Amino acid sequence: MSLTGLIAGLALAAAQQAPSPPDPNLPPPTPDPFAWWSPDTARPSSEVDPLYGRRLGRREEPIPIANGVEPLLYRLWGLQPLQNQLVRRGEMVLEVWARPSRGVRQAVIRVTTRRDGRAFVQARAGLGCCTPQIDRRVDINAELASEQIPALKALIGDAIWSQPRDVTVDYGGGAVSAVCLDGVAWDITLLVAGQARHLRRACDDAEVGSIAEALTLALTATVGRDARFDAVFPRGADLSRQKAAYDQLIASGGRLKPGDNARPQPPAVPLPPEDEEPSPPSER
Repeated sequence: MSLTGLIAGLALAAAQQAPSPPDPNLPPPTPDPFAWWSPDTARPSSEVDPLYGRRLGRREEPIPIANGVEPLLYRLWGLQPLQNQLVRRGEMVLEVWARPSRGVRQAVIRVTTRRDGRAFVQARAGLGCCTPQIDRRVDINAELASEQIPALKALIGDAIWSQPRDVTVDYGGGAVSAVCLDGVAWDITLLVAGQARHLRRACDDAEVGSIAEALTLALTATVGRDARFDAVFPRGADLSRQKAAYDQLIASGGRLKPGDNARPQPPAVPLPPEDEEPSPPSER
């Protein structure tokens, strides 16, 4: 047989063995419904979900969270709901929401410290308007350097958490409610074992300055990791102007007063005895 004939024969044999193309007039094959519901689910890294896999212990109770953010909204931002975070002794979650008064750009920063000595930041920025999803969302998931952790843990005992949840500014001649025309309104929540504290501050510099230290720590943990996120905060973690406004308010005899519609902080939840606290799963 000639070489040409051999090639032609091999080509014919390959064509006969090749599967016939699907008939476009026939419906597509039906997938196995049980296989569709049984995908392999990989465990997320600690950077993505620092408190993954925890379950309530025998005497543990969910901590009431009243920061105005519903669990489903957290899902849209790619975060586990704060209501689901199980924090134990020696741990904390600091969460900050930034909502500019002009525009629809928003950001959320969550810093978590674990009792194994590690800490993580999860941050999101995006357009929280006009569509069900968060548009142009920027995600940051990273582990923090060890030298950043002591200052974060020191926030647990800071006096700012004794402030009212909502405030008005009393400059000495009566309280004035802030009108946020051009600035950023902030919600900040501290979650520790057994309790949560939430503060809401309008864009008045003195109001924001009262929580400037906590905001600075959260921003410092995040700014510099993604230029798109940094564009939401042109001044970075610099809140010196707001801090100076608050210091001036106090020095001149002014103060922050509870807002007209201020709600009380939720009560602390009793902790289980130390020897009954469930052991955490292995962290990574």
